[in-house]
Amino acid sequence: MKDFESALARLTDPVAKVSAHYLIDESGEIFQLVPEERRAWHAGVSSWRGTKGINGCSIGIELVNPGHEFGYCPFPPAQMAGLHTLAKDVLVRHRIPPQRVLGHSDVAPSRRRDPGELFDWEGVAAAGIGLWPTEFNLPSQPKNASLELGCEGDDVHGVQRHLAQFGYRIDLTGVFDVMTRDVVTAFQRHFRQARVDGILDFETRCRLDVLVKHYG
Repeated sequence: MKDFESALARLTDPVAKVSAHYLIDESGEIFQLVPEERRAWHAGVSSWRGTKGINGCSIGIELVNPGHEFGYCPFPPAQMAGLHTLAKDVLVRHRIPPQRVLGHSDVAPSRRRDPGELFDWEGVAAAGIGLWPTEFNLPSQPKNASLELGCEGDDVHGVQRHLAQFGYRIDLTGVFDVMTRDVVTAFQRHFRQARVDGILDFETRCRLDVLVKHYG
């Protein structure tokens, strides 16, 4: 939404059928909108690691930001500090492991782009609230060419298998189809933010391999 007022109005409007457990303003102020023991309607049609309907097994936190529709911008430090405080508390109380801290784009790659490529996933992970692939080195000569829309074969199938193993909902077709592009784009928004284009280049592949190795 364009600002805090419109976001709060949307998330508390029964007609909209959209809600979240928490909303964090740009100032860092935290508003609880739904009790944690109740389901909030923030993710929509979604899936992760074979579980469908993420609304039923998650705590939804929304951050005020214009988003890609209204002038997407970085998240202010005060807002991120509020998120760190809230998320750490939620993770401890519910014993949620770091690999279960997800963006809407992770659980609904073809529909959602939030929190997006300007969200500081690396900083969040450093604070103990998620994952970031740090243990990898890029060789001087990449072993594999990039994969993009239209490619097919065993290499594509292997990448799809790794994405599914990590947690994304993806069909193992061996064809780099629209679904695969959307999932690769979602992966880049979270774990390789410098370039988000849906093309599986060598760096994206290396980051995926590291995450699968440790958390797949």
